[in-house]
This record gives sequence, structure tokens and C-alpha cells, in this order.
Amino acid sequence: MADLLSVPLKKPSDVDIFTPLKNLIQSRYSTADNPENCTEAVNEFSKLRSNAIAKAFEKYESSLEIIYGYYDQLASLETKIPPQELQVPFKWKDAFDKGNIFGHKASLTVTSLSFEKACILFNIAALQSSVAASQSIESDDGLKLAAKLLQLSSGIFNYLKSTIMLIIQHDPTPDINPDTLGALSQLMLAQAQEIFVRKAMHDNMKDPIVAKLAAQAEDLFAECLKVFQRDNLRAIWDKEWIPIIAGKQAAFSGVAEFYQSLVCREKKHVGEEIARLRRAIELFKAAQSRSGKSLFTDLLNKAEKNLTEVEKDNDFIYHERIPDYKSLDAIGKAPLAKVLPLQEKMSQNFKDLFSNLVPVAVHQALAAYDLRKTEIVNTEITKLREATQEINGVLASLNLPAAIEVTDSTTGLPPSIVEKAVTVSSLGGIKELSKMIEELPDLLKRNQDILDETDRMLNEEKSADDSLRQQFKEKWSRTPSDKLTEMFRSNAAKYRQIINNAIEADKTVQSKFNTHKAMMELLSKSPTELESSLPSGNGGSVGNSSAVHQLRQLMEEVETIKAERDTVESDLKSATADMKDQFLSALAKDGAINEAALSYQNLKETYGYLQKQVTESVDKQKDLLVRIRAAHEEFTRERGTSGGGRDAMMCQLAAAHDAFRDLLNNLKEGTKFYNDLTQLLVTFQNKVSDFCFARKTEKEELLKDLTQESSRSTPAPTPSTPSYYSDPNKGSSPTSTTSDVVPPQPAAPPQVPSNLPYPVYVQGMPVPYGATANTPYPAYAPPPMPQGYNPYATLPYPNNYNFPQSGQPGAYPPGTYPPGVFPQSQQQGYQRPPW
Repeated sequence: MADLLSVPLKKPSDVDIFTPLKNLIQSRYSTADNPENCTEAVNEFSKLRSNAIAKAFEKYESSLEIIYGYYDQLASLETKIPPQELQVPFKWKDAFDKGNIFGHKASLTVTSLSFEKACILFNIAALQSSVAASQSIESDDGLKLAAKLLQLSSGIFNYLKSTIMLIIQHDPTPDINPDTLGALSQLMLAQAQEIFVRKAMHDNMKDPIVAKLAAQAEDLFAECLKVFQRDNLRAIWDKEWIPIIAGKQAAFSGVAEFYQSLVCREKKHVGEEIARLRRAIELFKAAQSRSGKSLFTDLLNKAEKNLTEVEKDNDFIYHERIPDYKSLDAIGKAPLAKVLPLQEKMSQNFKDLFSNLVPVAVHQALAAYDLRKTEIVNTEITKLREATQEINGVLASLNLPAAIEVTDSTTGLPPSIVEKAVTVSSLGGIKELSKMIEELPDLLKRNQDILDETDRMLNEEKSADDSLRQQFKEKWSRTPSDKLTEMFRSNAAKYRQIINNAIEADKTVQSKFNTHKAMMELLSKSPTELESSLPSGNGGSVGNSSAVHQLRQLMEEVETIKAERDTVESDLKSATADMKDQFLSALAKDGAINEAALSYQNLKETYGYLQKQVTESVDKQKDLLVRIRAAHEEFTRERGTSGGGRDAMMCQLAAAHDAFRDLLNNLKEGTKFYNDLTQLLVTFQNKVSDFCFARKTEKEELLKDLTQESSRSTPAPTPSTPSYYSDPNKGSSPTSTTSDVVPPQPAAPPQVPSNLPYPVYVQGMPVPYGATANTPYPAYAPPPMPQGYNPYATLPYPNNYNFPQSGQPGAYPPGTYPPGVFPQSQQQGYQRPPW
């Protein structure tokens, strides 16, 4: 067995990874057709973690394949779920810390899947070093396996050295400090070169080759010794490590000199051979003295034997001068050991448990595509609706088409007014609008309460952290809350701005409702009641003049253009394109997604002709309005000014009908907006709760460590000596009693604020609208939410939304709802209200 140094493994703490990962995937990343596969996969993943952690400590070659499999699953999952999305407090202990009398070991807790992957990677490298150390140097296969594993281990430590700080963004434990990882990489490389030396000796390779391999090994161990003796690293290692490294440096220098002496013997360079043998013997003895181990004893014996023989031959035969060792040429080096790069796949039989999940890059591309698509659809629909509102307003102001219709003999009203009244009544009339407007404050208050509660949790967590930081000073070493909650607070500010915009939109709706309320009340009545409410005026036939005939043709054109717009709007809403396959193909082909180019091409193909139809419709309306106004002027001249009061009220009724339809649509969309926003805010609140819970776990661990440290460093005060023991020569005082004895006072424990954050269940959590005590999640909006309310369940929050702030370019003016604020599954068919 090779006398190799193996790295100890990091030890993890148990965590529940099943529930948070399952909730995260089902709420955001799972496919709708495979909910059961998600549960199965997550359960298998959780079992794989437990098995990999347990098997790693058995330190068998078979254990490597198991831990390889878990690492590959982590690496695959990391490409499909952003590491920071999974709010699980992964805690790993320092590999080199043996603990104290209380069993405490230094540890680090980070809520990131990348930290878990890095720690598993550390254990893979450590286990590779252990398996390599267990191989027999007499076996050719064992030497090959050891050399391969040590080079892989060196590569892993080198990879972690350059990436660990980006992953944890925290003060590392000593074992994963970049300097430590660099030293371990150097050690594994030196030991890999050692294996190549032993392999060359085992295979009886030529003497110059063995000498050069050993010279390179000596050089690597010398560099390794320098690194290991740094002041910031020296205290980390086991006490025997540095002596062994120093011994091996001397030993392999001796091996190089010994085999170079054999080269000199073959060339009959007797003087140089003697000088090198003397140096080799000196180095072999120094190696044994430094390390306290029997390193290359067989070569030492051979060197002594060869030196005796060659000195005897030189004394009696050659009489060569023995050169000074320092004057000899340096031995060449043969660097066979290399730092192997991190393998993309380590397991031989890898099967992706989460193959149904789409990679993060595709998710991001789809989100960007959906946002562009929504913007295009909303823009074109807004153009259509604004044009329709314009023509409706013009027609209402001209009392068209009522002015040119023949009055109904039964109701005494124009058919268009009767139709408008019937439509308003069938849609619920003024009562329905009033009911929906009265619900708006409750919907708004619900969202404000959820956001206020979220802000409260963030503020409470920050307050507790600041308080403990002030109490423990520099001992409170965890990352300040401000650095970790920047994204949360940014999103909270964006949601607050959205709510403020919604408040302005509500005011606009209320103002429009109040303006047309009286006329909408009339339209809500029966035709008979409506007729009795109108001023008396001329009715009956309007004649059949050329102006009337022209206006009737123009009204038919208006109805035609409105029907065309309904069709175009429907096509805009229903037009879809499955970009997932295109993005996946691009990712597989090029390793990256040119999302902008693919999106532009698809959007142009899907919506280009519809955008052209919208432009043509708006242009056609401009000419139509010119002809309507001209025909109406002619109609007015022919008719005169009769029926002015009645006609004016007809105009108000027509405007009220249009306002009713607009308000009804706006209120439906506004109600949906508030309900969808509630879903997002509950999700956001749960994400903050996950963060607070993870911080609570980290805080409790640190408090426990500081409490134990304080109890060890603060000895109990010495008890006061009773007066009757003050001087044995004087005897006891006649006034002494047992009440004079002062009992020892225990050391005061460190003070911890009583108002610690993160209760097990957050009290006062606002319950979403439409929920019950048992199922507080709303049932009205997809995607489906968990049935039981768990404030620490892992759910996604909309960190990919980039709402422009008020006053910035692209910001939506007050009174408008920004597009793209809903989950992707809800964007289809949603239109920003034109409030």
C-alpha cells in the first residue's frame, strides 16, 4: 500500500430536501402531464443524497460511483433550476476540524444548491485520495487507478479554488478556503507524480527515465512544502502531514540521485557516480529523519552497497577525482502528472432524474419571448380598442345611428337605443358595475396586506441580525441582511409601484363611472321606463333622403370594421408558437440560445400579417370618419334643429352604453389583475419566508457556537474563602456562622435578545382572498397551489420580472397595468386594461 496522504471528508447535517424541491418544481418547473414523475424523481433524488453521503465515509472504490451519480444529478438539476431558487439550508462541517471537548466543529450553512454541489465535489476529491491511498504499489492496476484518481482529485481541488468564493459569497470554513484548496491540489499532483515514479520502478523502466520522474516528484513536493508551511495554513493540517511531505521531498531527491548514479555507472563516470551515491544516501537518511517513516529503505541499502563497491574500485583501479556535488549537472525532469480538468459527467451509468425539466437557459428565453409576444399583442389590441372607442365617441356625439333610425312603434325609441338598453340590462346593469367597483377596495387591501406582511418579515429579520451583530461585534461573522435581501427589497418596491399604479387606475374607473352613472341607470330600466324618462320630441319617420341613405351605408361600414376588429383581436389572442423545441434545438446545437434572433423571426411570422391588418383598419377608419361627418352635416341641414333636447339625451345614452361596456371589461380585467397579483405576492411572501427560515437556522447555529465558546472561555468566579478558614493558626472566629459563607456564583450566560425572528409559524399571515382556514391558498388562479399552507414551503418568486420604476424610460404611466407581470401560464389571453 502506498504511503499517501488522504484528505478527510466534510460531514453534512441532515436537511429536508424533498418537500422544498417538490414544491418548487410543481409550482414553477414541472410539466402538467407528469406530476407523479416529479414526486418520484424528487424522492429518488433525496434517497440518492442520503446514500451518497453515507457511502462516502466507507471509503471504498464502489462508493465513488454512488457519489459520482449524486454529483451528476446536482449538476444537471443546477442547469434547470437556478441554485438560489431552492431555499434549503445546506450545512457542512469543516473537514479538518476535529472538534473540541464539546463535540463542536466549525461549519458553514448556505441556502444554495451550488454550495451543496461544491461540498459534494470536495468529498469526491477527498474520497478519490483515500481510494488511491488504499491501492497496492505491487499491483499494476492499483498503481494505474491511484495515478488516475490523484490527478482527478488535483483537478477538482483546483476547480474549487477558482469558483468557491463565487458560489458561497461568504467567509469560508478553513477547508474550502482558496489557499487550502490550492495546497490540496498541489499535494494531489505531487502524489500522482510519486505514483508514476513507483510505476516506473515497478516496471523496471530505464534508469534515466526513473531519475527524471523522481526529480519532478521532488520538485513538486518541494513546492508543496512551501505552500503547506504558510502561516495561514500551517495550523490546519494534521501534525504528521508537513513532516511526511518534507520527508518525501528528500526521499525523491534521493531516488533521482540514486538512479542517476546508475546512469553514471553505465557510462563509467566513476567520480560522478560516487558523488551522487553519497548525496543519495544523505537524502534517504534525511527523509527518514524528517518523516519518522522508513521511506525507500531498500534503495538506501542498495545505495550504500553500490557506494562501497564503487569506492573500492576507484581506490584500486580508476583513481578518479570525486567532484563537488554542487558542480554536477542538474537532473532533467519528466512531468507526467497533470491537473486533469473537471469531468462533465462522472458517473458511468447516469440517468437524469429530471429529464422532463427544461434547462434554465430555455426558461429564460421563453420568458423573454413571452414578454415580447405580450407586448406586441397588447400594443396591437390597444390600437384597435382605442380606434373603436374613437369611432364610438364620434357616433355618440352625432346621435348615430339613432338619428337615422325609424322609431319603434311599441317603445317609441330608436331600435339602436332599445338594443343598447337590452344589452346593458342583460349584462347586469348598473348594479353589476356598482358591485364590482365596491369589491375593488377589498381586492386592493388584500394585496397591500400581503406585501406589508412581507416587508415586516424582512424588517424583523434585519432588526434581529443588526441587534445580534451589535451585541457580538466581530464575532457575528455571517453576511449582513442588507447584502442578501437586496433583490427581495427591489422586488417589493416594484410590487409597491404596481399597486400604486392600480390605485390610480381605480380612481380613473370610479371617475368614469360617476360621469355616466345617471344615463347607465336609465339604460338599466325597461324600454317603457326609459321612454318616459326622455324629453318629448319629434319621432317617427326620418325620411329617405340621400344624406340618410348615405349615413345608413356608412353605419354598415362601421359595423363591418368592428366585426373585422373582433376577428383580428381574437386572432392576436389565440396566435401561439411553441418556441421550446426551437430553443432546445439551438441549445443542443450551439450550446447557447440566440433568443433575440429566434424570437424576432418567429414573432414576425406569427404576428406580422396581423399587425398589417391593424394598421390598415386604423387607416380605413380615418377616411370613414371624414365621410361620416360630411354626411351628418348634410343630414343636419336637411332635418333642421328639431328634437334638440331629445337628441342630446340620445347622445348621452349612446355614450353611457359605450362607457358601460368599457367599464365592465375594465373591471373584469382589473379584478383578474388583482387576483393574479395576489398569487404572485403570496408566492413572493413564501419565498421571503423560506429565506427567513434559512437565516433562522443559520442564526441558531451561530448562536449555539458563540454560547459554547463563551461558556468555555468564561470560568466561574473563585468562591470566597469562609472566615473560619482564613488563618488556621488563629482558629475560628467566635462570631463566624454558616451564613458568612458566600456560595460561588455561576458565570452569566451571554445575553440573547428575547425578540428573536422566524417563529415556527408566522402569526398574522394575511390569508388570500377566497381562501378558508384549511385551504388558505386561492383556488381561482393557475398554476395550482399546494393544498396545505406552509409558510416555509419553497415556492418561486418573480425574480425575472424587470418592471421599470416610475420616472424611468419605459415606465408605465399612472392608471395603467404593466404587461408581463403574471406567470407565463397566465399571460396567454391577458390584455392590459386601457384604463
